[in-house]
Amino acid sequence: MKKILVLAFSLLLPLSIATAQPGWTKKAAKSVFTLKTFDADGTLIGSSNGFFTGEQGEAVSSFAPFKGASSAVVIDAQGKELPVECMLGANDTYDIAKFRVSAKKTVPLTVANTSAAEGASVWLLPYHETRQPVAGTIRKTETTATGHAYYTVALTMPEGTANCPLINEAGEVVGLMQQPYRQNTADTLSYAVSARFADSLTISGLSINDATLRSTKIKKDLPTDFNQAVLALYIGQASLDSAEYVQLIDDFITRFPSAPDGYTYRAQTKLIDKDFDDAARDMEQAIRVAEKKDEAHFNYSKLIYQKEIYMSQMPYEPWSLDMALNEAREADKINPQAIYRHQVATILYAQKKYAEASDVYATLFNSDLRSPDVFYEASRCKAALNDTTSQIALLDSCVAMFSQPYLKEAAPYLLARAQVLMDAKQNRKAVSDLNEYEKLMATSVNDRFYYLRFQAEVGGRLFQQALNDIDRAIQMAPKNELYYAEKASLQVRVGMTDEAIATAQECIKIAPDYSDGYLFLGVAQCVKGLKAEGIKNLQKARELGDTQADGLIAKYSE
Repeated sequence: MKKILVLAFSLLLPLSIATAQPGWTKKAAKSVFTLKTFDADGTLIGSSNGFFTGEQGEAVSSFAPFKGASSAVVIDAQGKELPVECMLGANDTYDIAKFRVSAKKTVPLTVANTSAAEGASVWLLPYHETRQPVAGTIRKTETTATGHAYYTVALTMPEGTANCPLINEAGEVVGLMQQPYRQNTADTLSYAVSARFADSLTISGLSINDATLRSTKIKKDLPTDFNQAVLALYIGQASLDSAEYVQLIDDFITRFPSAPDGYTYRAQTKLIDKDFDDAARDMEQAIRVAEKKDEAHFNYSKLIYQKEIYMSQMPYEPWSLDMALNEAREADKINPQAIYRHQVATILYAQKKYAEASDVYATLFNSDLRSPDVFYEASRCKAALNDTTSQIALLDSCVAMFSQPYLKEAAPYLLARAQVLMDAKQNRKAVSDLNEYEKLMATSVNDRFYYLRFQAEVGGRLFQQALNDIDRAIQMAPKNELYYAEKASLQVRVGMTDEAIATAQECIKIAPDYSDGYLFLGVAQCVKGLKAEGIKNLQKARELGDTQADGLIAKYSE
């Protein structure tokens, strides 16, 4: 009988050892949770498991349930619901997400610093401590494109354990169990992605445009790095809706209260909302906290200028162009910079102080701000002062900053110089600039361009080129009666009388109430010797209000 008891005990002993839980099980179980995500109306979208990796609510799980979700909660081991506060990172390729829940303190698993070796013993720890860890062995350790481990594990995953932690003998989490392609209790191999990879996910300034993160509506965290956070503010202007952007700015100010950037960006949003008092308070705060006072004064100057130029119909007594000018000059006084002087010149021009603005622009010609734009802006001052010679000289300097053959960037300046040259009766030079412009903008020139060059060519007595260009304008805009009238006028001028008659008749056909068609038809007929018909058409032009008709009727009636 004693032998039988000893034998029975010896048979039970290995079984009890095999089913014994690792020593870390009870503590580790407190870190595992269930995740649930919901759409805007509270409908459940998806659920998964996950675990905490930090004491301040940092956690990892699958990203799939977050897609399209507006909110989410985790249910911890004690059954307590903790709302998901924000996303900390995501990777769609490996279906992992890092996020933070709202909690005073959470119990994290220790993430292993090194990858688990092939042959190492590991355990899958399910959600809830009443479920037993599942023992397994690392069959294969591969390296992903990100440089992290991806494990093939010899164990059969119980149903509902995807995204639970895979833990080594030391109680450190090495992996996040991956959702199997299909649940099959006969499968003896399972897969896990590195827990260190999941825990290393971060938010950067560029994450605002990350397609994966944009697929969830849950708030994204602000980058912890200051420069990346500033980048997020910059990109967020164009990428986020107004409510999201305001929240981003407020988060920035909370995290970096001594940085002027948040107040400056918030002042901009207040300006858009026409909340000028709050915008002023934010800019004053930005100046107070800024280490570089010059930059803060410069930003305030730009904000006031923007309001005074684009919202001048909404007076705000504390602000004026004079105040904007003072802020720009204060910035330049603290730290002389070409960009600050440029702001001074811009404001002086807006105040119609053209001579003063011109003098300030002149100080920029040999500065680090020297550019075609600076010469062009300076030329506008000379135009306002009716100094055409200086205006053209500045435009020459502007264009000279581009080497030939010109690139498209030179096109607007060539066009601007051409128009000034036309006004100065230097039409052949204008035609040369317009020819260069056409080469650069061949795919976008329109009928108005060809009409402009037609006018320059007529002024430069380049009549054949002018006829070619007015024909191009007509081809592009065949219902524009002005072009037919201009063509008929030139045809009369160069002795193409029959052609002028045909063109004028086409003009009348298109616009029977347009006086110029009858005027040039009448002139062409009179020149051809058909005075009775010509005078009749000139009289029709007079009836339609053409003041030139009287003189022509008198001339051809003699």
